[in-house]
Formats: sequence, C-alpha cells, structure tokens
Amino acid sequence: MSSLQGTVALVTGASSGIGHATARTLAGEGAAVALVARRGDRLADLAAQIAAAGGTALAIEADITDRAQAQDAVARTVSELGRLDILVNNAGIMLLGPIEDAPIDEWDRMVDLNLTALLTMTKAALPHLLAAAERDPRRVADVVNISSTAGRQVKRGSGVYNLTKHGVGAFSESFRQEFSKRHLRVGLIEPGAVATELRDHLRPEIRDAQQSRMAAMEPLQAQDVADAIRFMVSRRRHQTVNEILMRPTEQDD
Repeated sequence: MSSLQGTVALVTGASSGIGHATARTLAGEGAAVALVARRGDRLADLAAQIAAAGGTALAIEADITDRAQAQDAVARTVSELGRLDILVNNAGIMLLGPIEDAPIDEWDRMVDLNLTALLTMTKAALPHLLAAAERDPRRVADVVNISSTAGRQVKRGSGVYNLTKHGVGAFSESFRQEFSKRHLRVGLIEPGAVATELRDHLRPEIRDAQQSRMAAMEPLQAQDVADAIRFMVSRRRHQTVNEILMRPTEQDD
C-alpha cells in the first residue's frame, strides 16, 4: 500500500455522508484535504476535527454547479495546499420518480450536479493532477468518481438519475483510456443503498417508499464507501483499481 503523506486531495460534497467520511479517512492516511461543499459551517467543523487529529484541511464553501466557483475551488486548493494529487468527485443528488410527472427542474439539478459539475471539476483539476503524476512522493495521481448501482442497472422511476450515473461511468472509462499511460488513474465507485442524506431531497411520497426499502435491509454506511476509496487511491503506482461495485449483503436488486 502506498502512503498518502505529502499528497493533497480535494473532496466534493464533503459536508456530509460519503464525502465527510472520505475526507476524514484520507486525512488519516496523511493527505492534506480540501473540503468543498455549499454548507460552510459543516466544512469548518470538519476541518477543525481533522486539525485536532493532527491533519491538514482547507474548507472551501462553493456551489460547484457554478463553473466559476468550481474552478476557483481547484485553484484555491493548489494555491493554498501546494498541489493536487487526488480528486474525489462525490457531490451528487438523487431525485427519483416516474418520468411522466417529474418536475423538469429535478432533471436539471441532477444533470447539473451529477454530470456537469463533475466534468468541470475534473477539467479544472486535470493539469494539476498530471503534474502530480510526474512528481514525488507517489508519481501517480487519482480521480475517483462516485457513481451508483444505478450506473449499471436501469430501473423504472429513476430514468434521469440512471442517465447521469451511466454518463459518469462512460466518461470514466474514456478518461482511463486517455490518461493511463501518464499515470493518472481513474476509479469508479458504485455503491448500492447507503445510509446518507441522499434520500432527504426526494418528494415525500417517494421518500417514504425509499425509507421502507432501506428499513428492510442493513444498508452500507458512509465509512464503508470511504474505505473503498482509500483502498483505490492507496494502490502502488503500477496498479489501478478501475471499478468497485458494492452493495449491502441483503440488497437483492
């Protein structure tokens, strides 16, 4: 396993759930971590927790669906922490429901955050990641894109969410082919049901159905996914873990 000492990671959606757990986990492995999300108070608390544990964290309050703010988050990370070795594109939203009566603004929100913001962050980070891949201490860099089982399996009632997550998978594979020989790795994490705030944004009738589904199983925890991300980015330079598909043991779909 490769140490993350001397590296810098940027995690989007770091104010809660998978992003929060991932930021703490990577900081625990020695990375300085840029925490990016809209909820600045939560980021400040997390940065203080990381600092109290002996780590380094930079809280950046930003709405990454705004291209200028996304680009500025990357620029601030490199300016204040010195480099960028790992980008974790975690921020996302899941708004489920039948296509026929879906509010169009829900579709816009998913496309804007799940796809367009991910592309903007990756493009802005790219020159810095390529530079890190040529430098000590690791001479390799990583992009980790958080997808979902919805990126593999299409279901009724989640058409546009499926679309965005399939898009993340397609972009990740093309990215892999383009940059593998330059030691810029890309990994795709595809979790099933995870106990996070993701379902809090659903319309009430859909949220109730999802909560009943979650109650029928022991879901994954955010730390489970953070552990998978740690495994992915800590591989030695010659090895890439392209995809991790993970579900609760009791999940049957």
